[in-house]
Amino acid sequence: MSYSRALPALARLKPDRLARMRRFRSSRAREKSEEAQLDPACTLVEKPCDVDLIAAHPDRTTRICVDFDNTREAYRSKDTLELLRSLLVFRLCAYDLLVDRNKELLDLSKKVLGQTLFEKLMKMTFYGQFVAGEDQDSIKPLMVKNQAFGVGSVLDYSVEEDLTQEEAEKKEMDSCVSEAEKESHGIDHREKKYKAHRQFGDRRGGVISARTYFYADEAKCDCHMETFIKCIKASAGSSVDGFSAIKMTALGRPQFLLQFSEVLVKWRRFFNLLAAQQGKDGMAVLEQKLEFEQLQDSLANLGVGAKQDIENWFTGEKLGSSGTIDLLDWNSLINDRTKISNLLVVPNVETGHLEPLLSRFTDEEERQMKRMLQRMDVLAKHAVENGVRLMVDAEQTYFQPAISRLTLEMQRIFNKQKPIIFNTYQCYLKEAYDNVSVDVELSRRESWCFGAKLVRGAYMHQERQRAAEIGYEDPINPDYESTNRMYHRCLEYVLEEINHNRKANVMVASHNEDTVKFTLEKMNEMGLSPTENNVCFGQLLGMCDQISFPLGQAGFPVYKYVPYGPVNEVIPYLCRRAQENRGIMKGSQRERSLLFKELKRRLCENQLFYKPAC
Repeated sequence: MSYSRALPALARLKPDRLARMRRFRSSRAREKSEEAQLDPACTLVEKPCDVDLIAAHPDRTTRICVDFDNTREAYRSKDTLELLRSLLVFRLCAYDLLVDRNKELLDLSKKVLGQTLFEKLMKMTFYGQFVAGEDQDSIKPLMVKNQAFGVGSVLDYSVEEDLTQEEAEKKEMDSCVSEAEKESHGIDHREKKYKAHRQFGDRRGGVISARTYFYADEAKCDCHMETFIKCIKASAGSSVDGFSAIKMTALGRPQFLLQFSEVLVKWRRFFNLLAAQQGKDGMAVLEQKLEFEQLQDSLANLGVGAKQDIENWFTGEKLGSSGTIDLLDWNSLINDRTKISNLLVVPNVETGHLEPLLSRFTDEEERQMKRMLQRMDVLAKHAVENGVRLMVDAEQTYFQPAISRLTLEMQRIFNKQKPIIFNTYQCYLKEAYDNVSVDVELSRRESWCFGAKLVRGAYMHQERQRAAEIGYEDPINPDYESTNRMYHRCLEYVLEEINHNRKANVMVASHNEDTVKFTLEKMNEMGLSPTENNVCFGQLLGMCDQISFPLGQAGFPVYKYVPYGPVNEVIPYLCRRAQENRGIMKGSQRERSLLFKELKRRLCENQLFYKPAC
C-alpha cells in the first residue's frame, strides 16, 4: 500500500463509532517557550504550610493553614488500636528478611493457623491496614468514615490470579503474539520493544503497587468489565464525586496494545524526521510546525505522490491558518479508519510506502480489538450515568502509547461538559512533559475538559531491566531528582492551564510531602481555590494519613486509593505493598515518628481510649 493511495483514503473516511473525533479548528497552537527546569531548592515550603488562597475569590479573607505536623488532626479518624496496627505493620515492612520471604511466610501461616484464624490475623494486620474489605458492602463503613473526615475514595478491585512465573509467561506469550507472527518465525519488521519477550512475560516482576492482569479469553475480559461496573456503582453509592480505577490490559488482548503502540511511535518518529529536514529538531514538541510547501516537497521526494495529491490530504480544518502542520494535525491522519486492523500501518521511509505492521490479521483478532474498545465505551457510559469519574491507570511503556491514545479518544467523547475520564501520566518517563503538553493543547483546540492523574510511576525497575537486556533506550529519567523535577514541571503546566480556563482537572497522586507543598504554594500564587475542585490529591489507603487528612479537613479535595477483595485473592497485592513500604520505611522515619508522637500525646492527655466521632 503506497502513501499516495493510503493517506487520501485516511482523509476521506469517517471514524468508527468508538474512535470518532472532531476536526481540529484552524487555529494556531498557543506559542510557549519550553519552561526552564525547576530548581528543587525553590519548590519546598517551610512547615507548617500556610496556604493563602484569596486571589480567586476577592471577597474571601480566610487564611487556610495546612500543618502536616499536627498529629491530632492527622489521626483524628483513627482509634488507638489502629495507630498501633500502623506502627506494627510499618515496622515489619522495614525488615528485609520478612519482606523478601513474605509470600512463603504467609503460606506457612495459613497452613499452621488454618483458613479462619489466618484471615483474622490478616485483618488485624496487613489486610486491615491496606485493604478496605472483601466486597462492595463491607467497604462502605470505611468509605463513609473517611468521607466524614474530608477524604473521598478511588475504588480499586485488587484481586489478582495467583499464577506461577511459568504460567504467567505462557499466558503473556499466547496473548501478545499474533497468528501472523507465529508463522513468520521472527522474520518481520517489528521493533524489539513492542514485541513480547518470554523472560519478561511475567509482568509482575519489579512492579510496585500496581495490580497486573493476564489475558485468558474474551469471557474473562467480560468478567473484568462487570467487576469494574460494580466498582463504579459502589463508588456512586458511597462517596461524593468519587473515582473508579480501571486497567486497559484487563479489557482485552494485549497484542492490540503492543501493535497500536508501535504504530503511534513510528508515526511520531516520522514526523520528527520531517521536522529535522526542515531544521526544527531540538525544538519543543508543540513548536515543531512543518512548513506546508517544504512538507509537500519532502513527501514528493520520498515518492509518496504528486504535490497536488499531497495538498488535498491537508486541506480544510487539518491545515493551520499559518500554513503549517504540527504534531496534532499530523496525528489526525491515523484516526479515520473504519476497520481497526487498518490502523496498524506504519511509514517506511526507505520505500516511500505505508506497510502493514503484520502480513495479516485473522477475523478473530479483528473482533478482539473491537471488543476492547466496546468494553471501554460501556465503562465510560456507566461512569457518566452514575456521576463517577473514571481513572485509567498507566502501564508499561510498550503498552502506554496505545492506552493513552484510547483514553484520549474517550475524553473527546465524554469530557465535553466536565472531566469524566482521567488519563494517568508517569513522570519518571523522559517524555512525560511532551505527553502532557500535547494532550493539554489538543483539549484546548477541541474544547473538551482535560483530566489527568500525575504519578511518579510503578514500573521503574522492570522498565530499566527490560530496556538493558533487550537493547533499546531506557525510557526512565536518570535519577530520582530528575523525576521530581519532571513531576513538578508537568504539574505546574497543568496548574497554569487550570488557571487559564478552569476546565482542566488534575489529581496530584503523590506520597511526597514536598510535592504536596509545592502544589499548595502554586495554587496560592495562581489564586486557585480548593473549593473549585480543579485540583485534588491522592494517596494509598493505609499510607501517609498525615498528608491526606489534614488536606481534607482544610477543605482540599483528597482521595484514598481504596483496594478491596477477598483476603486470599488480594495476597499478591499485599505482598507488593510490603515491598513498597520497605523502601519508604528505609528512606524516611517520618510517618512512624508522627504515629509515636500521637500515641504519646494521647497517653499524656488520657486519650488512649479515644474513638473517632464521624
